[in-house]
Amino acid sequence: MNKKALIVQGGWAGHEPKQISDVFKNILIEEGFGVEVSDTLDSFMDSEKLKELNLIIPVWTMGEITQEQLNSVVEAVDSGVGLAGCHGGMCDAFRNSVEWQFMTGSQWVAHPGNDNTDYEVNIVKSSSSPIVEGISDFMVNSEQYYLHIDPSINVLATTTFPIAEGPHSTNGRVSVPVVYTKYWGKGKVFYNSLGHHADIFNIREAKELMRRGFLWAAK
Repeated sequence: MNKKALIVQGGWAGHEPKQISDVFKNILIEEGFGVEVSDTLDSFMDSEKLKELNLIIPVWTMGEITQEQLNSVVEAVDSGVGLAGCHGGMCDAFRNSVEWQFMTGSQWVAHPGNDNTDYEVNIVKSSSSPIVEGISDFMVNSEQYYLHIDPSINVLATTTFPIAEGPHSTNGRVSVPVVYTKYWGKGKVFYNSLGHHADIFNIREAKELMRRGFLWAAK
């Protein structure tokens, strides 16, 4: 029986939720998943249906989630359903929900230099995760996400600040996660901070990280 994934897209249109959802849907179909794409957070309301899924992918930036919608997702992931996403579509999805941030492992707080910042994504060489096996460091031109993070995450790739100067630069060079995994109950959580626009996944390494992350997280 095919694995089942739910992609929920929406929120701020500047993050191209539909286009990114299309990229993710195609990846999953190629891997044999049955994929449902929804444009309403009410898709989270049916907790029993969510628990029958293998993977939930939020592609929703700067939205508002109700406690009932949130509870269903939290319970589904706790029960073993995977959660995976990228950029603001997962870790700037609901700024007012600390429980969402607790589950997903980080929250976006800044992107110094905004879009069109050239920076390097550095794979953690000591990692034994199959998600990054054989992938080398690579350059991107996009937003460089500064995240506030859960100390329990397993960091698989990083980037170094500062590149763009600002008040944060006084602190010197710091390493911030780009790709990580964590657990929420029996569920696996995967995140990649790349994904400001869909064309970032024209970069082979960026797309491959998402593909492997989906497969790793899926129940």
